Amino acid sequence: MAETITPAQSQPPAGPLAGLKVLELGTLIAGPFAARLLAEFGAEVIKIESPANAEGQGGDPLRTWRHLHNGTSLWWAVQARNKHSLALNLKHPEGQRIALALVEEADIVIENFRPGTIEKLGLGEAELRARNPGLILVRISGFGQTGPYQDRPGFGAIGESMGGLRYVTGYPDRPPVRVGVSIGDSISSLHAVMGALMALHHRDKTRSPANPKGEGQVVDVALYESVFNMMESLVPEYAVHGAIRERTGASLPGIVPSNTYACADGQSIVIGGNGDAIFKRLMLVIGRPDLAGDPALQTNDGRVLQTEQIDTAIATWCAQQDRASALTALQAAEVPASQIYSVADMFQDPQFAARQMLESHQLADGTPITLPGITPKLSQTPGATRWLGPNLGEHTTAVLTRLGYTPAQIEHLREQGVI
Repeated sequence: MAETITPAQSQPPAGPLAGLKVLELGTLIAGPFAARLLAEFGAEVIKIESPANAEGQGGDPLRTWRHLHNGTSLWWAVQARNKHSLALNLKHPEGQRIALALVEEADIVIENFRPGTIEKLGLGEAELRARNPGLILVRISGFGQTGPYQDRPGFGAIGESMGGLRYVTGYPDRPPVRVGVSIGDSISSLHAVMGALMALHHRDKTRSPANPKGEGQVVDVALYESVFNMMESLVPEYAVHGAIRERTGASLPGIVPSNTYACADGQSIVIGGNGDAIFKRLMLVIGRPDLAGDPALQTNDGRVLQTEQIDTAIATWCAQQDRASALTALQAAEVPASQIYSVADMFQDPQFAARQMLESHQLADGTPITLPGITPKLSQTPGATRWLGPNLGEHTTAVLTRLGYTPAQIEHLREQGVI
């Protein structure tokens, strides 16, 4: 295996995926987030980006999304952390040859273009498999690599809509709303990582003297299917009872009580009192022993029939408490409850600090920046932030040198617009 590239500023622990080599061809959210998760746990991720043009424009468009600092997105610092940036023109034949050389040593290739795009670049599954039969090719797209919709463009918002999430989100008397982040892309990224690791396990089990690289395969992730996979009992409820789950605002019908309640100071809290024993404790806290002891309310199916009565009782109590007093009483009774956090609340919360979910770093110009901590927490081989999102093409020379290119050849590639 070729030597791993490690920037001088990094101080790993290596992580459980150390030695795993990933080639990222994606842009924006779903593909890059999947690669980021692998990089956080030690995989070497080489991210191929388009070189800058004469106007200085190039690279992943996410570099210039949302809040910028010195022209670069603050999001970039976290989305591309621990990655190596290789500026490479995949439309140029020499760029394609370089990409194929990297494929030979890769374990995983991640791409999230519209189906057919990498085939047009000469980097389709057949070409990649010829170079590396054990390769895991992770393909993330709006609708998957097959079916009548495969050629349609699809972003996370479309996946959320078609997968059912948007339909059930919001209040019944208003149009559907979105979650405040690109949840469809992120859910797809998690499915992509899960599929990649399962495929790697299969590859390693199928290695033999006759097949030393093992059996590679394609992980085909569709955004709408990833969202659809999270929709709980939506399908069987419709299949058996013809029930269509509708928008219900902050409540969760069929699971009682679980809702958002307004307090006397204008603040809101979320209470999840739907466990049978928890429900009794909650009713005692709010001064309703009659409901706590009502035989008809001892299980969830009975409580569902009395949803309005139960929610009214809880809402009446909350309206007489300020948020802090309500939460203190509920937590003392071991009833799950919480304020609804803004990011400012997270920065002040001791649980986030104790779990190292807010990491302090510095940007290249010395500006302090806080990044979200890494999850899940592994006891023996935790993930780590070894460096922040790199400059466009920051590792191009190192990658090409590893592949055997001389300084003169690298300069020639630059002159030709390959890098």
